[in-house]
Parts: sequence; structure tokens; C-alpha cells
Amino acid sequence: MDVVVTGLGAITPLGGDVASTWDALLAGESGLRAGTDLPDVVAGTMAVDPAESLPPVRARRLDRSQQAALTAAAEAWADAGAPEVHPDRLASAIGTGIGGVRTLLKEDDVLESAGTRRVSPRTVPMLMPNAAAALISIEYGARAGSYTPVSACSSGAEAIALGARLIRAGEADVVIAGGTEAAITPITVAGFTQAQALSRHTADPASASRPFAADRSGFVLSEGSAVVVLESAEHAAARGARVHAVLAGAGIAADAHHITAPAADGSGQISAMRKALAQAGLTPAQITHVNAHATGTEVGDAAEARAIREVFGRATVTAPKASLGHLFGAAGAIEALIAVLSVKHGVIPPTRNLATGVAPDIDLDVVTGRRDVPQQAVLSNSFGFGGQNVSLIVTP
Repeated sequence: MDVVVTGLGAITPLGGDVASTWDALLAGESGLRAGTDLPDVVAGTMAVDPAESLPPVRARRLDRSQQAALTAAAEAWADAGAPEVHPDRLASAIGTGIGGVRTLLKEDDVLESAGTRRVSPRTVPMLMPNAAAALISIEYGARAGSYTPVSACSSGAEAIALGARLIRAGEADVVIAGGTEAAITPITVAGFTQAQALSRHTADPASASRPFAADRSGFVLSEGSAVVVLESAEHAAARGARVHAVLAGAGIAADAHHITAPAADGSGQISAMRKALAQAGLTPAQITHVNAHATGTEVGDAAEARAIREVFGRATVTAPKASLGHLFGAAGAIEALIAVLSVKHGVIPPTRNLATGVAPDIDLDVVTGRRDVPQQAVLSNSFGFGGQNVSLIVTP
């Protein structure tokens, strides 16, 4: 059963919606800046406050990650034409890496400074990871299921893969799927700093994220959300829906190796890519380009490059995290959305911040300037801590 993408929504460091994010990405702009709450930290804060798209009272009752998810979902649903679908045939699947951590930290401070009676009664619904998927389920009456993959950096991509599985299994006709994250906080920044995972190139925020670069030194933590509306091709055709692209294949595999480091032989990443190809019924030669996970870490980028070469040879790749930073649980969703737009418009977005050149250990054709070329198929990678690997393939 074919699964198609009929709706797109996003709020990212590059823009408050899909159009502004895409235009900025193609222009080679950066969404990275010095933080406001954490002025000494370079981060990819959302370009627009998601609370502004919601009624003030409702916004106060939601964690920032939930606000972002509802904002992106509203755009995606409207873009899909607000499809008429029976509630029992509509599902939601929104991945996240950590959930409402900002609420957790804020209310813990309240508890310690003012006591139990001052803690908000909404604390648990605001911090639980499944709240974004549940809120979207409630908002759109999705009764076929509300799902929350929590698989670190691959969460958003896994949610989209799950949505496609639900449709192919006959459990849903339409799925609102994607990812959300708003975890730029002192504790997350401190933890990643101690793990030596964050970029050290902070003097110029716009150039801090350097995937595949010879001088890469780590990633930049970002926030935002991306949501797609998935439908069975039959359901979309019956209502005359506009189709952006086809979600042709999805592959999921685990390294079963280490909680943070990728397997040295790239076995899990290779398996995910090959599974996606098999489901799509495509050969490696039919993939026009790979949207790489490429966070900008020395070990991670090199491992992914080796895995890509094993499957595709010297493939053409792009690395959007140079512009967006790393949206963690939402990264796979926004990059799947970018892959859809690449297929739809026939263009490969550029990779920023390669002034020192592509590293010798990255033997790939890294796109450094916008390339307008028809896209037969695009593969998007999302690899997370825990050895969780997801690859998605979209076609026209």
C-alpha cells in the first residue's frame, strides 16, 4: 500500500513555518545564535515563539515542546486540506527525545524554593513525553492511536516510520506524524558539554555547526517541531488531495553496541538504509542524494560517511544541521520534511560552514551550493544515542 505525504508543518530555528524554513535553508542561512536564557551558549532557538500561535491561557498550560508540536501540526493539517476522516481511522505519532524538561526543571525550582503547595497541578501533563501526541490526538479527534517514540535523535523519523506502518497495516487511513523538542536548558547543555559533544566553535554562532568539515568539533543543540500528514494513497485520491511526495520506504535497525557511540562497522546504519531501499523497491543507484544525519561530531560523521559509502559508494549528500543545528527528537522529522521538499521542488539544499573543506575521512560528494536537479528518490538518515537507526525514503 502506498503512503503519501499530503500535509507539512514546521517551526524551526530558521523560520516559523515550512516556507520560511525552506527558503532560509536554500539561501544558506543559519538559525543558530547566542542564547537568551543562556547567553554564553550557542543554540538554535525557534525563530518564532510558538506561544504566539496559541491563545495565551492555553499556551501557559503547555510546555514549550507541546506548543511547538501543536503549532506545526496546525500548519500540516491545514496544508493537507483538513481531511475528513473517521476518528477511528486517524492516528497521531509524535516523537520526542525528552518531553517537557523545561517544565520539570521549572517546577522543581518552585518546589525547592516555595514548597509543594506552589507547584502547578498541571506539572505532570506538561512534562510527560507523550503529551504532544496526546494533545494532537485530542485536537483532531484521532482515536486510532496516539503514539510517542522516544528514541533520542531518531524519535521524529521513527514516528513517521510508525505512521506509515499503521497505514500499511490497515489500522489507519491518516496519521499526523512528526517530532518535537524544546530542551535547551542548563542541565542538557551541561551534560552534553561534559560528554564533549557540543561544538567548540562558539565565537561566531552561525558557523558553530560544521557537519563533515575538517575542523568539526561537535553539534549545536536546537529546538522546534516538524509534522507531516500521512495518508494511504487510496484515501488521498478519493478526496482529491494534493500529494507532496510518496513515503516509499522506511528502515529501522539497532546497533546493539553502545549507549552513545555508533558501531564501528556501521552495521546498524547500513541495515536501516538497506531495509528502507528494500521496502521502497529501489536500488542504491536510484537514490539521487542522501540527507545525512551528520551532526558535526568527529566520530559520528565519520561513521555515517563509511556506512553511506558501503551502501551507495561516493554518494551525493547534504547536511541540514549546519543551518538548523540539532533538533534532537525533532531532527528526523524536520529532515524528512526537507527530503519531501527536495523531491517536490527538484533541489538539493546546500551545506554551510565548510570553509576549511570537507574532512579527509568524509569521502562523499557534499553539496556546498544549492543544486537544482530532479530528485528520483531521497534517503534521509536519523541515528540516535542507544544505537537507534532510522532511514526514510521519499519519491515523487
